[in-house]
Amino acid sequence: MSGWNAGDVPDQRGRTAVVTGANSGIGYVAARELARRGAQVVLACRSTERGLAALERMGSEVPDAHIELLRLDLGDLQSVREFVAGYDRAYDRLDLLINNAGVMAVAQGRTADGFETQFGTNHLGHFALTGLLLPRLLATPGARVVTLSSAMHMRANIDIDNLNGERKYGRWLAYGRSKTANLLFTHELARRLAAHGSEVVAAAAHPGYAATNLQTAGASAEGRKGVERFMRVGNRFFAQSAEAGALPTLYAATAPGVRPDSFIGPSFAMWRGAPGPSPRAPWTLDDRVSERLWDASAHLTGVTYDELKV
Repeated sequence: MSGWNAGDVPDQRGRTAVVTGANSGIGYVAARELARRGAQVVLACRSTERGLAALERMGSEVPDAHIELLRLDLGDLQSVREFVAGYDRAYDRLDLLINNAGVMAVAQGRTADGFETQFGTNHLGHFALTGLLLPRLLATPGARVVTLSSAMHMRANIDIDNLNGERKYGRWLAYGRSKTANLLFTHELARRLAAHGSEVVAAAAHPGYAATNLQTAGASAEGRKGVERFMRVGNRFFAQSAEAGALPTLYAATAPGVRPDSFIGPSFAMWRGAPGPSPRAPWTLDDRVSERLWDASAHLTGVTYDELKV
């Protein structure tokens, strides 16, 4: 693949990064490459066991890596608050926050706080995490927040009056809506940072079709063997690697000149190729909807972003 690649990630020495879902897939590759370039990287993982395995593997691949594991369950707001408390005790700066973790097309369920699983994990958990870490981001020159969306956001706009999917639920519909929420969050965060006069960059990225366990995890957990096999075949024959899928994230996080509210993805049909600006649905740029989603998210999570209030 020609174009920008992991070798183009600038020197990250002296910088600190948090990567959610860093135990596998896109998150693991992004965390490893940041560590390879000298960043102090915090792996924010729901499973301590899988997180420790990732920590050991990453340490063997990058022997001089500065990496640490902190437990984070984005489906539990108490866990989010405990993670931030632990981070604040250990670090006084935050250069990069990569909101990567997520679930895809799972059966209807509820988080620990009663939110629809995909909306609660993919959007609300990261909304709360970013807000609670905001003081560190605002205090760090050149800080960036990169939130992972998906080309699947084009399947569905959010229903602001049915955020929890109580009236109608379809697993792919809910996933698409959660990925639209990620883009609306990035859009509104960028607007509010600009209004505050902050130089923190809020951007979004998507990996295209990358072979990770995201496609199979839900089906495997639910015992849907046929769907799991279908996804594995797709990953094997059609998807790009997790290494390639992580490039848009790394670009959005580190490349010079990334503008606020950018959406970075693969260059070829939103599927594969070198990273660059990616098309997005027009509803992800709707100021009215992004503001309503922001207000609803603040109400649901209790995280109010007071630092950005005028």
